[in-house]
Amino acid sequence: MRQTLDYLRETASQTAGPYVHIGLAPGAAGFDIYREELGRDIAGPNARGQRIRVEGLVIDGMGSPVKDVLIEVWQANADGIYPTPDGAAVEDGFRGWGRVITDFETGEWSFETVKPGPVAGRHPTLSGVARRVRDTHPDWMGRTDEAAARMAPHLNFWLVARGINIGLNTRMYFPDEAEANAADPILNLIEWEKRRATLIATRGEDKDGLPVYRFEIRLQGDDETVFFDI
Repeated sequence: MRQTLDYLRETASQTAGPYVHIGLAPGAAGFDIYREELGRDIAGPNARGQRIRVEGLVIDGMGSPVKDVLIEVWQANADGIYPTPDGAAVEDGFRGWGRVITDFETGEWSFETVKPGPVAGRHPTLSGVARRVRDTHPDWMGRTDEAAARMAPHLNFWLVARGINIGLNTRMYFPDEAEANAADPILNLIEWEKRRATLIATRGEDKDGLPVYRFEIRLQGDDETVFFDI
């Protein structure tokens, strides 16, 4: 006798397909249909703080650049504040969000913004896993147990492309924020120091007067980037 299911089945997943750019970033796909394409200006002209350039590649398990990735970026402003619907005190024009498209020939991506400040945490962060890591591993960074610890300056990334069934979430931290990184509650949830290093950008040569941070996102293989299940 066949057993009947008394719960809803999981909806089938699918990859982004070849039309993701047409729908979400038509300008990159050659369709000039908007006066100003959504997501290109992250910080706006009035944002305070250090203007920076962020660039990099998304690399597959064979070491080749992925050339059809769409990346969404979220960030706080230089004061560590995210814009919210209830009118958080950010500069006029600061969205704190944008869409970035890889170059279809090289796979390179880049954008300009302002460097975010440290962000106040909203919830207790010391999970059971983190507590065990703290107690048993000598490379634990010395996180204290206070709730809502401040997070180091960082950028949040969400990636989607053909072959990725579920969008991937990760973060980029800054190499010149070593003290803040050492105390960051999210970095300290990652057990191994080598894995934490996959979330820290490298400093490149300045371009057009802007500091450059380079961030390689590796989907698989050696030095695979840490992704978050959120």
